[in-house]
Amino acid sequence: MNLVKKSRRHASRKTGLAPGSLVHVGDVLVESTSISVIDYNKDTVRETTVTSIDELQSLRSADTVTWVIVEGLANVAVVEKIGEMFGIHQLVLEDILNTHQRPKFEEYDDYLYIVLKGMIAVGEQFTVDYEQISLLVLDNVVFAFKEKKDDLFAPVIQRIRTSKGRFRSLGADFLTYSILDGIIDMNFVLIDSLDESITVLEDQLLEGEPSKATLNSIQRLKREIVGVRRYVSPIRELINEMLRSESRLIDEKTHIYLRDVSDHAIRIIESIELHRDIISGLLDIYISSVSNRMNEVMKVLTVFASIFIPLTFLTGIYGMNFEYMPELHWRWAYPALWVFFLSIPSVLLVYFKRKNWL
Repeated sequence: MNLVKKSRRHASRKTGLAPGSLVHVGDVLVESTSISVIDYNKDTVRETTVTSIDELQSLRSADTVTWVIVEGLANVAVVEKIGEMFGIHQLVLEDILNTHQRPKFEEYDDYLYIVLKGMIAVGEQFTVDYEQISLLVLDNVVFAFKEKKDDLFAPVIQRIRTSKGRFRSLGADFLTYSILDGIIDMNFVLIDSLDESITVLEDQLLEGEPSKATLNSIQRLKREIVGVRRYVSPIRELINEMLRSESRLIDEKTHIYLRDVSDHAIRIIESIELHRDIISGLLDIYISSVSNRMNEVMKVLTVFASIFIPLTFLTGIYGMNFEYMPELHWRWAYPALWVFFLSIPSVLLVYFKRKNWL
């Protein structure tokens, strides 16, 4: 089922509900919701797993940067409780639970809201696994809401653990940049996988006979690229809005890092557009290959038709039951006709070879 159909099917769950109604919209990737906290400053790093949401209340007065990772969105009560505890608007919570959001950046008085897609290529064939990531940026606190448990944040977590000072001495805005940078850079791995799949298809088209399976692979890649482009294209505008923001939660020193992320996003968008053009070219090659193969078949059929049409004409004439046909009484008429029959294909075959039809 494609992305548009899935989005329509899940969106129907909110039909008739009031704005801000908290309903999880999307596939349930994990049944339970887990919350982990990474608390750090220049000197220390502390990682804990939260069993009760009330434990998060102490984050407001902490003198460290705190990263709260919420994995699994099926439990609506968890998201609702966090919203009440930290004063998050009901419409923002609604967007967090709706996993078919377009990447965007929203600025509020006391916090920032960022949503984008994490994309990973899975399987031997190019198939994209999507996961919505929602970020809430507050004073020294960053909430990350994910649809499932995976290693998407592993590089950023490792940087926090091994940092010698610079990373851990910067604020929540730098942590937000690092998360965005890690998610966006995963798209380079995605493009490498896409490039390998396209290379395989090119080899099949240029070296072998194109088949229905080849056409299906081209169409599947085309649909996947459309989905990737849908969630990659808005990222550049998302970063630009963050750069234009005058919020106190984004330090001016972080702008240089955000511009670097914007450059990465532009490179990814250009690569996606390039690969989309390549896929369209592969479809044209497939159609040309099928047309050429059809032309070869028609050429062979034309050769046989050219040979048998005059023979059929002659047999039709001498198959008529007229009484006064002089040739029927000639002694050598039958052998002569056979000689004529055999000479027609020979002459035509020589002609076709000279025209390079055979």
